Amino acid sequence: MRNLLLFAAASLFLFSACDDDDNDVMVQDKLNLNITGLEDLGDDYAYEGWLIVNGKAISTGIFNVNESGALSQTSFPINSADLSNAAAYVLTIEPSPDNDPAPSNVHILAGDFSGSKATLSVGHSSALGSDFSSSTGSYILATPTDGADSNEKSGVWWLDPSGGPGAGLSLPTLPSGWKYEGWAVIDGVPVTTGKFTSVSGADDSAPFSGNQAGPPFPGEDFLMNAPTGVTFPTDLAGKTVVISVEPEPDNSAAPFLLKPLVGMVPADADDHTLYDMSNNSQATNPTGNVTR
Repeated sequence: MRNLLLFAAASLFLFSACDDDDNDVMVQDKLNLNITGLEDLGDDYAYEGWLIVNGKAISTGIFNVNESGALSQTSFPINSADLSNAAAYVLTIEPSPDNDPAPSNVHILAGDFSGSKATLSVGHSSALGSDFSSSTGSYILATPTDGADSNEKSGVWWLDPSGGPGAGLSLPTLPSGWKYEGWAVIDGVPVTTGKFTSVSGADDSAPFSGNQAGPPFPGEDFLMNAPTGVTFPTDLAGKTVVISVEPEPDNSAAPFLLKPLVGMVPADADDHTLYDMSNNSQATNPTGNVTR
């Protein structure tokens, strides 16, 4: 009987030792998020965090944001070794559901760990690479695609007539996964002028313009095919024009949260007159940090 008890005790010790070793391998710590300025992506997209460990991206989990900007989850259990060895954190926008285990090209925030904390920004090289604080923009009101000197305040073009014409926008080159988009807010409705990646070329659509070719710059004439709630032609005097930064693929037909340039068109605006936009990046860039 004594030998049997000794065997049982030894077996219990061995089991406990193995169990402790397994727990050491699987120890988890918490990654905590404190991010403001994100928006609800709708049903088809979600945010996903990633740790960069020895050059590899390791998912920290998926979360959503409600209409008030609150994150659905702010604390994530992470393998302790991965968390302690992480050099950086990257936040992406992913399709939902997502069948691809790798990060998408749409990197919105990133930051390098310094001790237990990583401060996140859109300007990090692993995010958009710029905070847009140096971006500038100017525009004119004109309708070159109707061929007539009429309804001239029913179109907006980001060009400088004095440049021959020249570009009216100064914007950083965007990484893969992002495009710029122009907007005019007409009677409370944001109406697109088209997406673009180059400030010195035509944008990728002209859904409302006339039958003639427009200048090789971003812009749009609002002459036909007016969306619901808007009447064309219109008068953009007193309205608002916006340049946004959009994820590609786009999560919504409305402007994305990043709106680096905004212009309040003067109520007494003249056509073919250059007007400046204001830099709005600080008001719309999301910010935050992660701690481990």
